[in-house]
Amino acid sequence: MMEIPDYYEFLQISPNADPDTIHRVYRFLAVRIHPDNPDTGDAQKFFLLTQAYDVLSNPERRAEYDATRKNEASPPVPLSTWVDFMDNMEGELNRRLALLAVLYFQRRANPYAPEVSLLDIERRMGFPRDYLEFTAWYLRNKGYITRADNSDFTLTVEGVDFVEAQRVNIPVLDKLLTAGKGASTTGGAAAPKALTSSPTPIIVPPPTPVDVTDGNGASEGIGTHGNDDA
Repeated sequence: MMEIPDYYEFLQISPNADPDTIHRVYRFLAVRIHPDNPDTGDAQKFFLLTQAYDVLSNPERRAEYDATRKNEASPPVPLSTWVDFMDNMEGELNRRLALLAVLYFQRRANPYAPEVSLLDIERRMGFPRDYLEFTAWYLRNKGYITRADNSDFTLTVEGVDFVEAQRVNIPVLDKLLTAGKGASTTGGAAAPKALTSSPTPIIVPPPTPVDVTDGNGASEGIGTHGNDDA
């Protein structure tokens, strides 16, 4: 994780944004998250917003910030290089775990600005956003994450509890948390069933055919067709 806040990410602007853009975005967000706003006010976010504007609106401080930002460690290897996201069922379960892990790291590193943009999720996972809609829908309806109008994702308390409780039970989740944002490692998923457990299972494995051998040594699978008359 970055040692300093990513002000550009927080403001949802390009690092090349001109001063006028920075000012306009600041004024828009200031109205929205000002503590006096009874609907969307957020004191912690407003503090970060003020901090970001103070830095980015000052040419000298911005130049110093940009230099520090560029000297940060190079981006980690995308998770898709060592976690299978493509397999039909196993890949979907891995996508859920990876999304939770990314959000968990952000929540731990910056509890007052825990949001992660869809663009950043896409970059960290190394997986196109078009294939994350079902993943996000499932986790949101389980109560593990929230998704804002601007598509920023945030891990909920329930999500934190799940990650910390299931880490010892799900090898892939443990690897994701141990490797941080994407250390090179090997190994695929090991059936993270906890993500699908519920009073009414969402994913049900197909029944195993039962063979019955007749007197002539021939076998037929039970349940593969209707009963035939002798």
